[in-house]
Amino acid sequence: MIIRRAFLAYLVLLGGVYLATYLSEPQNTYVYYRIGYLLILVGLVSLIWTAASLRGLEIHRTSRVLRQQVGQIFEERFEIINLSRLGRLWLEVRDLTDLPGKRGSKVVANIGPHQYRSYYSRTLLTQRGSFLLGPTMISSGDPFGLFAREKLFESDHKLVVLPFMVNLENFPGPTGRLPGGRALRRKSLEVTPYAAGVREYAPGDPLSRIHWRSTARKDRLMVKEFEQDPQADVWVLLDALQGVNLALPYEPYDQLQREQFWVLPHKVEVPLPPDTFEYAVSAAASIANYYILEGRSVGFASSATHLNLIPAERGERQLGKILEVCAFLKPEGKLPLLGLIEGQANQIVRGSTVVLVTASNTENMVLAVDILQRRDLQPVVVLIDPRGFGSATSSDEIAEKIRQYNVPVSLIRRDDTLQAALEFGKLPHGSVLEPPKNGG
Repeated sequence: MIIRRAFLAYLVLLGGVYLATYLSEPQNTYVYYRIGYLLILVGLVSLIWTAASLRGLEIHRTSRVLRQQVGQIFEERFEIINLSRLGRLWLEVRDLTDLPGKRGSKVVANIGPHQYRSYYSRTLLTQRGSFLLGPTMISSGDPFGLFAREKLFESDHKLVVLPFMVNLENFPGPTGRLPGGRALRRKSLEVTPYAAGVREYAPGDPLSRIHWRSTARKDRLMVKEFEQDPQADVWVLLDALQGVNLALPYEPYDQLQREQFWVLPHKVEVPLPPDTFEYAVSAAASIANYYILEGRSVGFASSATHLNLIPAERGERQLGKILEVCAFLKPEGKLPLLGLIEGQANQIVRGSTVVLVTASNTENMVLAVDILQRRDLQPVVVLIDPRGFGSATSSDEIAEKIRQYNVPVSLIRRDDTLQAALEFGKLPHGSVLEPPKNGG
């Protein structure tokens, strides 16, 4: 039970009536007695009313999806059910979730016995991560505003907000390679779509691999051999070192305050916060999405609070794994990008493309590129320029040094359009990718 400010005014009024009764003429005391009895009756009725105000109430929060991306609009339905025989004059619903820009709080009036009220809450998602959809607080009270009562409804539903990403039409790849990547020849112990030939049967070979035509022709058992995917893999390495990434204070962007939700498209291009790591995460997610849509096998590695390693695979399921890992990454890593490369380079198939995404502008980036090339890997570098994020130094000089190794470099600055910065980054020797012509 909560005592509200109006109760203090009620006590002052009750005390005033008592004082007036004491000071008034005897023939007038009955009037003040009646007023005093009326005030006491009002207080008792308010107390009983408030005590029963939340009995038989239930609240349900439902949403169609619990996995969305930054820039999308999250829609949630609130339903308040009155299972009691008493009506409810008013109810205040407070959404206590930690979701930025939440819009679930509302006051609902006049819910009759065995009735329900429902409304929708729409929130523009501006921050990646996991958010608990609750708890929800319901409060109500008496018609005179003397008392109030609250009830908390816990929730175990979580909304996972994936990082913002853009759909790339092209991306600067290693020079001297065809769009399909480098062709490899690797034998596989599993059945794959890539047949390599036949060989003589060996003990332990499954009968399903026997090639009967070759067996009949050679008069001995012959089995089929298979190869792994001949296309080289693509690996995206994200730098999550704590001392590298910079951030500036900002106010979350909420376009729903400016436009009605039905005017907005399904996905809004939300300005990225002034944080180098948020730029890096969005760039890494966009690059992984680009290569997976191209049919390539993509792997991901980042050393944040712990090592996050996803082996190279293809398909939409692999993209979901990478995006989910990126949703929870924080720039609190202790291992620099150079250490991550030295630890993982031996595990990456030779000839693969390795995309480095970092805000570092030190000479270690040149060393990292040199290590990858010496191991017959093809590096592509995406640099987030820290100069617009509170740093006095720029990444222009280190980008030019990397280009001297015949390595493509995309340099992203604050407030750049992410898609344009990634698609039309500078190639080696200062040449620039031209945007595609209309109709061609």
